[in-house]
Amino acid sequence: MESSNRNRALALAALFQSAAMVKEIAWHGRCDLDQLQTMVGSLFAFEANTIESVYGGVDNLERGLRTLLEQIQSPAHHVDGEISRYVISVLYLERKLMKNPEMIKTLRDGIDVASHQSEAFGITHENIMARLGETYQNTISQLGPRIVVQGDQSHLGNSNNAARIRTLLLAGIRAAVLWRQAGGSRWRLIFSRNAIVAEAKGILDRIVE
Repeated sequence: MESSNRNRALALAALFQSAAMVKEIAWHGRCDLDQLQTMVGSLFAFEANTIESVYGGVDNLERGLRTLLEQIQSPAHHVDGEISRYVISVLYLERKLMKNPEMIKTLRDGIDVASHQSEAFGITHENIMARLGETYQNTISQLGPRIVVQGDQSHLGNSNNAARIRTLLLAGIRAAVLWRQAGGSRWRLIFSRNAIVAEAKGILDRIVE
């Protein structure tokens, strides 16, 4: 993975996209199925050579780019606290995961099983969501602290929604790994913020032309 502001912007966009979708499902019980397919597909794209190919093209990260810009550029009192909390929590858990080779293997094995099952069911089928959600529970949830998702209990209590939320948090971990591989860090986000914003704006402008 090339260390560049472009790749860092795209990885962050993917992370913000997963966080925004978690919030949407938690409060409204729904999400865009094309966006869900993009995020789930990223979990199965371990052989991809570029970050664009992980997500099937930058067009599929439009929502994440918009969310990234809204969160970074807005005054503090206008920032979406839920989305920010999910992003910060995922970045923290990814760092803990990278120190646990045994858990990384368990995680990869679970994703491999889901990937093979998806060939028969399709990658957004509820069986695949259930498998990926279970993988998240058996790995990332064990690292602690657990990510507490806010929302409408009528949606959070639905098993299919819960599995989708866990799957999207897993996709967030994938994006956090890409962020790190592209040279991302807490300090980089602070000191290269303007460069990342400029990259995200440029990519988004090209998408909507």
